[in-house]
Amino acid sequence: MKKQILIAGLLMVSAITFGQKKEIKSAQKAIKSGEFTEAIATLNGVEGLIPNADSNLQELYYLVKAEAYLGGAGNDYEKMNIAADAYEKVLSLNKKSKYAAEANLGLQEMINILLMSAQLDQTSKEYLKGSKKIYRGYRLSKKDTIYLYYAASLAKDGQDYNAAINYYEELIDLGYTGIKEEFYATKKGTKEETKFGTKEERNIALKKGEYIIPRSKFTKSKKGTILKNMTFIYINEGDTEKATLLMKKAREESPDDINLMYAEAEMYYKSGDMLNYKSVINEVIINDPNNPDLYYNLGVASAKNDEKEEALIYYTKALELNPDYTEALINKAQLILDNESAIVIEMNSLGTSNADYDKYDLLKEKKNDLYLEALPYLESASRLRPESMDIIKTLKGIYGMLGMDEKENAMKTIIENNGGE
Repeated sequence: MKKQILIAGLLMVSAITFGQKKEIKSAQKAIKSGEFTEAIATLNGVEGLIPNADSNLQELYYLVKAEAYLGGAGNDYEKMNIAADAYEKVLSLNKKSKYAAEANLGLQEMINILLMSAQLDQTSKEYLKGSKKIYRGYRLSKKDTIYLYYAASLAKDGQDYNAAINYYEELIDLGYTGIKEEFYATKKGTKEETKFGTKEERNIALKKGEYIIPRSKFTKSKKGTILKNMTFIYINEGDTEKATLLMKKAREESPDDINLMYAEAEMYYKSGDMLNYKSVINEVIINDPNNPDLYYNLGVASAKNDEKEEALIYYTKALELNPDYTEALINKAQLILDNESAIVIEMNSLGTSNADYDKYDLLKEKKNDLYLEALPYLESASRLRPESMDIIKTLKGIYGMLGMDEKENAMKTIIENNGGE
């Protein structure tokens, strides 16, 4: 009797296994016809029975599942992830599986699809979706640490700062630098240099006699950029202490990197440390002495520190290098006009004696001198930025104070034509 029960049980298992195989074959047929949704539904119908199936059937099931989800994935990360998990499951069940070669090829295709899909996400500014996909690609091929770097960059762009920091820290722990060797050769009969994807490609071109003068060079380390990006994340999160420590490491890593100098300056600016900001900008000026932006930035920092005379010097230097620097023109005029309030306060404090009247006239003349000093900068700024009603209104007020009626009326007309009063 027990023997009969055992035989019946074996027949039942055999029938279940046959049913599973039949459903998997049906799913494979649907995949070949491009009916991926149908294939997924068929596989879901037998999924609960798979853990009790023999290893060979399980391996086949997960291979077909991967193909079904990959085929129907489109730009859907969740389906891509299920497909990747299924390919990995085949290999985790049996590295020597007869389906191992297909699974490995599928994983390589999976990486390419994840990367291409992430590029689409980046183009459409869906940075977090792209970051998840590239990070999944990295997990499938951990030797390609550049994927982890890109995943961190997209997470930063998408403002998922926790993920970005985690990825950057993983890169640092791995000792990642991003330095790679690039291969070049000069096209024969020209001075045109070509960059090749690999050393082998270049060597083939050299052997064919199409290229001569081979050379190689190494790219710059990305470690400074990683530390810089981490610094900005900590600044955005208000952790100035961590930001400062990381920037110090970054500068030690790449002391002559001008981009890092700018980054350090921006860090100090965002944290309100104008003293260190100016110090770093002056360091940058040594490498880039004819850049008007640097002097303009020093002017802004000096003004924030209430160092008005110094700010005027920097704005003047910026305008020497670029006479049409609109912001420098406006800011210099504003600094000059800032002295007006002290004069007005003094004028209003005077009494009615003859001496006071005389002093009033002197102060009025001094105030008009300020207007005359600021006027050419504002007029130049208005010429460069004619749409700015703020500049037009300021000019109207100054012309009125100086008794320049014709110019005042011209400004008034511009304001009225633009819907102002």
